[in-house]
Amino acid sequence: MQIRPYGSWPSPIDAALAAAYDGRPEYVGFVGDEVWWTAPRPTEAGRRTLVRLHPDGTEETVLPAPWNVRSRVVEYGGQPWAGAMRESGPLVVFVDFADQRLYAYEPGADPVPLTPLSSIGGGLRWVEPQLLLGLGEVWCVLEEFTGAAPTDVRRVLAAVPLDGSAAEDRDAVRELTDGRHRFVTGARLSPDGRRAAWLAWDHPRMPWDGTEVLLADVTPEGELSGARVVAGGAGESVAQVDWWRAGADGGMRSTGDGRPSTGDGMRSAADRLSSTVSPSPSTVDGLLYTSDRTGWWNLYRGHEPLCPRDEEFAGALWKLGQRWFASLDNGLVAVVHGRGSTALGILDPETGELVDAAGPWTEFASTLAARGDRVVCVAASPRSAYEVVELDTRTGRARVIGAAHDDAVDPAYYPEPQIRTFTGPEGRDIHAHVYPPHNPGCAAPGHELPPYVVWAHGGPTDRAPLVLDLEIAYFTSRGIGVAEVNYGGSTGYGREYRERLREQWGVVDVEDCAAVARALAREGTADRDRLAIRGGSAGGWTAAASLTGTDVYACATIRYPVLDLVGWATGGTHDLESCYLDGLVGPLAEVPARYAQRSPVEQADRIAVPFLLLQGLDDVICPPAQCERLLDRLAGRGVPHAYLTFEGEGHGFRRAATTVRALEAELSLYAQVFGLHPPGIPTLELVR
Repeated sequence: MQIRPYGSWPSPIDAALAAAYDGRPEYVGFVGDEVWWTAPRPTEAGRRTLVRLHPDGTEETVLPAPWNVRSRVVEYGGQPWAGAMRESGPLVVFVDFADQRLYAYEPGADPVPLTPLSSIGGGLRWVEPQLLLGLGEVWCVLEEFTGAAPTDVRRVLAAVPLDGSAAEDRDAVRELTDGRHRFVTGARLSPDGRRAAWLAWDHPRMPWDGTEVLLADVTPEGELSGARVVAGGAGESVAQVDWWRAGADGGMRSTGDGRPSTGDGMRSAADRLSSTVSPSPSTVDGLLYTSDRTGWWNLYRGHEPLCPRDEEFAGALWKLGQRWFASLDNGLVAVVHGRGSTALGILDPETGELVDAAGPWTEFASTLAARGDRVVCVAASPRSAYEVVELDTRTGRARVIGAAHDDAVDPAYYPEPQIRTFTGPEGRDIHAHVYPPHNPGCAAPGHELPPYVVWAHGGPTDRAPLVLDLEIAYFTSRGIGVAEVNYGGSTGYGREYRERLREQWGVVDVEDCAAVARALAREGTADRDRLAIRGGSAGGWTAAASLTGTDVYACATIRYPVLDLVGWATGGTHDLESCYLDGLVGPLAEVPARYAQRSPVEQADRIAVPFLLLQGLDDVICPPAQCERLLDRLAGRGVPHAYLTFEGEGHGFRRAATTVRALEAELSLYAQVFGLHPPGIPTLELVR
């Protein structure tokens, strides 16, 4: 055991390794009986590809570089592909990031465009494709720009012909809705194909504020008729809608006998259902949706809660096509649920019985697909990165089938998280994950306390999951602690916790992060003089606002941030979040002074400690102008800082080279401010 000061421990987890494992599989789905998903390729310019799992268990990357399977609808994108198995083999449609066109792909042939280009504004974009082979169409959400401004945009449900006739002809795209709503999700068809349901909302609401469930009839010609609101509203967030599939194949099936004890709960629930007669819903009885009308996102069938709990069965709808539940043909429903962390469960809608799948995972992502008795999802734990997992509901057995975690280094170097609840101002709870410094070969001198970095997650309506993150391990294995704070406003703890940030952004988040930092120092876990804060996007705002509003931190790493509230609210961001500040801060016309009081740009003279700014030059959500305004205000004030920009990067870094540079620069900042000596790290030049 080597005795070395904190921050100078040698570690096998270098920035290149952390970058290589950045990203996760997403958007799992079935093509026939095969499982497909999208996967990150950080060393290939940060693109995402499609992966096909063959019956023998081999994984195939089906789209080579430079194909990039990623939608830009609402800038955060969503479900970018769909597939079906025909006699001749798979047919897959996908969105390519470069031009945002929808393409058709068959193995052995080049992708063929299905949609045209547009030179207006951000062009034509597509998300949540759904193949309807009987109609010869793919139904999608269409985002169409009508002018040059980010808010000159309309969104509708649309049908794209599969024969390629719309590839050069916008008029060949059939619009299914009239654009009366600013935002819509993809339509979900009932098992008999006669009805469709989707979500809609309008400014100034965000989807976690309030959404509506729309229901329409589907005519034999494939038109949507008689759309009406059947659930949701201005103060009720419905995060997902779909259909109960019991009896979709003419009757529910028993799962058989003689299952092991692990799966008995799942099997018995299905057996009980298989003896019932499935209903023939005429209005909303067959609809499944997650609503927070009780203060928690719970699952409903029609208007009846299926398993009322003070838990979340959904989350913030940042990407169109996120799925927290999936109905099985036997009438059971797979659900992702929990409070803070999440589990995968199988729910019996008739009894409310919920049986969780066994396994080591503590976090299940908002992507699910079901076929027959199989459920496929993406899951992770503090000891494993995100993997593709399949649950056999007949046996209750869950296993990794794709993107399996592999230990690139000895797991002894992984951090060991602590789930903590701290007390904040007015006695409020603050949830956090604390990762103490950890290295099996090193220890610090007994008198020394470690430096800590508080991580503020983005969103801010989001949360930090409890999973293995090699970026965290990059610091903890060198002797720097990390505390991820799920400050007030985070998801996972009910609507009341989420609403703590209403008109309090820049106050509650800053106070909660500071309270955690102070508590760690007070209890002797962290060195009070060596505290830092780090965050990206909304977390970058919290990091910067912490420098202008507290004296807790000795430095900060600020990544692609919001810094100027007025500039951001008056055309400085994209359409989805253009009214977000109405809820987070208050309407600009009503509280203009509040915007100035909280903006780091307007309070730049209060920044007195070193900081690092990291910015993607292609970011349209938090554009580089935000950083440039702050630097202009700081000119000549003598505050040490560095500003690194990255071409080809947008909101969030995807390229391996970017991650390497950013991590090494961040570590160098802490080394210079805290007096650390990490081996082999390039020195970041700080200017004044």
